[in-house]
Amino acid sequence: MDFALSPEQRQIRDVVSEFVDEEVRPRAAEIDETDEYPADLVAEMAELGLMGMPFPEEYGGAGLDYHSYAIGLEEISRGSGGLGTIVAAHTSLAGNMLYEFGDDDQRERFLTPLSEGTELGAFALSEAQAGSDVPAMGTTATREGDEYVLNGGKLWTSNGSEADTVVVFAKTDPDAGNKGISSFVVRPEDDDGFVVEGTEHKLGDKGCPTAELRFDEMRLPADRLLGEEGEGFVQALKTLNGGRITIAARGVGIARAALDDAVDYAGDREQFGEPIGEMQAITHKLADMDTKVQAAKLLMHKAADLKMRGESYVKEAAQAKLYASEVSREVANEAIQIHGGYGYTKDFPVERYYRDAKLNEIYEGTSEVLRNTIGDRVQSER
Repeated sequence: MDFALSPEQRQIRDVVSEFVDEEVRPRAAEIDETDEYPADLVAEMAELGLMGMPFPEEYGGAGLDYHSYAIGLEEISRGSGGLGTIVAAHTSLAGNMLYEFGDDDQRERFLTPLSEGTELGAFALSEAQAGSDVPAMGTTATREGDEYVLNGGKLWTSNGSEADTVVVFAKTDPDAGNKGISSFVVRPEDDDGFVVEGTEHKLGDKGCPTAELRFDEMRLPADRLLGEEGEGFVQALKTLNGGRITIAARGVGIARAALDDAVDYAGDREQFGEPIGEMQAITHKLADMDTKVQAAKLLMHKAADLKMRGESYVKEAAQAKLYASEVSREVANEAIQIHGGYGYTKDFPVERYYRDAKLNEIYEGTSEVLRNTIGDRVQSER
């Protein structure tokens, strides 16, 4: 067990941290206000190799280990929660589906431009009646000769309105439950019948477009199927499991930003003739905040380590995501409290951290579902 970062991991942290401090943080309030997709920042991240961090160089990636990827995403999220979601959905979900379940041709055609950052990816799973209950989805894919015909729609698709490649889940056998779900590679520009109904007006996570999609008699070549028919549900679970590590990273990054701002404010703000940071009540808040951030980071890296070793990490990824999600909200809340009335205004970024943090408890597995997963594993291990 080694808690020290390798030279390569420190380099990744320092490079991304510098980019975030110089390019992202000065723009974060503007992105939050306008809710516009920051295409220029995404292009800069592509130049730095941040859009394909965990994928092999042969597919345009940076070939980094999962610790480095988590560190990079933590730093990006420290600057902007929305930017963190853009990268996580693109890489952990869309990219990982192609890497893990695509054949060599699909990886070359679709994963390589995603890893290089010349194209953007999205992952379309959820529907109005199928959030946590994935098998309740209504989207269908009917085989007709050498094509599949997709009909239905998806909600909550991060990057959905900007993506060049969308991994879509649909039922190829509507009577087979979760064994009737399959996954497909969809190209919005090429595939007639792909419709963006609109994007959501969200509490936070601004800059990352969350789209509602519709498929009207959308015909796909049969070679767009990922893996075999009926494997989509298992593919989704495996992909979301790995994605939870990066949502934990997003949570840690947001919590760190809130903690850093709270420490700075506590040192500058004076009441009763002294900085409020010298008051025991504030000191104790900062102590608890930092302890929670450090604990969340350790859970994140434990799950990443198990993934890299090829061992089971279902429980550990759920624990990392659950704890980091709640910590990000709790630390942001305390940062607002330390800022007092100013914290409730848009004059300071801590209110943005709180809004961005809340999403962590909802997407890629709600906290309630994760507690079920953890509890089941705890009992089965006895």
